[in-house]
Amino acid sequence: EVQLVESGGGLVQTGGSLRLSCVASGFTFDDYAIGWFRQVPGKEREAVSCAGSVDGNAFYTDSVTGRFTISRDNAKNTVYLQMNRLKPEDTAVYYCAAVRSASMYTREYDYDYWGQGTQVTVSS
Repeated sequence: EVQLVESGGGLVQTGGSLRLSCVASGFTFDDYAIGWFRQVPGKEREAVSCAGSVDGNAFYTDSVTGRFTISRDNAKNTVYLQMNRLKPEDTAVYYCAAVRSASMYTREYDYDYWGQGTQVTVSS
């Protein structure tokens, strides 16, 4: 059974940091591109950061560039999203997603597997 399980969300003050983790199971993690998405009520889910399985490239949406970093530890079947200098507008449910690909994708419908999400709340 394929599973993606996020953790690390929580409540933090403006300027603080969080590190989200996504642990994968049930598939060959090394072969999969991973994306972090977020969603707030009433809005579409947006890609925050995405990375391919081997190409070494990463995508960051403009609003998080320079503050967020995606990384993966294939030995632990885990992808991370380090979030620094958090802002209230980063408040959302964050999801990780996976698709079998060497290259990254940034569109929600390109991904086959999704986690249940973890809430991030940044207070002002």
